[in-house]
This record gives sequence, C-alpha cells and structure tokens, in this order.
Amino acid sequence: MSRTSLLDREVGRAMSTLSAAAKRGLGDPALAELVVIRASQLNHCAFCLDMHLTIAREHGVSARQLDLLSAWEEAGDVYDERERAALALTEAVTVLAGGTSQAFGSRGGFVPDAVYERAARHFDAARLAHLVALITAINSWNRVMVARRIPPGGYTP
Repeated sequence: MSRTSLLDREVGRAMSTLSAAAKRGLGDPALAELVVIRASQLNHCAFCLDMHLTIAREHGVSARQLDLLSAWEEAGDVYDERERAALALTEAVTVLAGGTSQAFGSRGGFVPDAVYERAARHFDAARLAHLVALITAINSWNRVMVARRIPPGGYTP
C-alpha cells in the first residue's frame, strides 16, 4: 500500500494556525483535547489519537475521561454538561452524512438544531465559533493523516 508522506509546508502551516487559533479562542485546553480525541476516534485516525491523548494527559484530563470518551453518552457524571454539549456537537459536525444516535436524530446531513442550541447554552458566540472551528480543523487533520496512511508514533512533544 503506497502512501504519501509529504504535506505541503504552506498547507500544513495554515492548518496548524487554524487549529491553534481555535484552541486559544475556546479557552479550555482540556476540553479542546476531549473534542479532538472524540473526532479522531470517529474518524479512526491513529496518529491524531496518539498525539492528542499525550497532549490531553499533559493538560490534566483524567484517565477516566479518556478511557470512557468513546461512550461519553452513557458515562454518567464523568463529563459535565458543558463537556457533553461540546462532545455532542463534535459528533454532529464530524458525522454529517448520517447516523441514528441521540446526537444526530434519525436524519443526517446537517447539525440538528437541538445539538447546536445545547452547545449555544454553554458557550458564548465567540467560544462556540472557536469550538466549531476546532472541530472542523481536527476533521481536516484526520482526513489528511488517514488519507496519507500516517501511523501513530510520529508525534514528539
């Protein structure tokens, strides 16, 4: 199986700039890592999972939260309401094509109003915009890394 290991330097810089700006604007490094890890789980991006699990631990995200992230909806009080709203929005934006989970409803192709409104109750307009930008950025990174078949282990802090 062939892969391309190259990423245009200018494109990589632009994507990194977007990611960093979105994280800064969200203002919560631990939550930002939960969001990018959840999107990376959904997108099966081993490289991004490996990298962001390391970063999440550095930001003090608990092992329990990391261990239960793939089942956050059933994890009880492991995640607060703000985190749950961000994770629901992450799933809705990441899986636009459809799905039947509670986060998406029975129809796909859009972010349900209820999911967006839930997030808007926990984030002011600026932070919500940064959250959406962060979700968009990690989805782009996931697609670039998966398409290039980049394995985990290449990230060094």
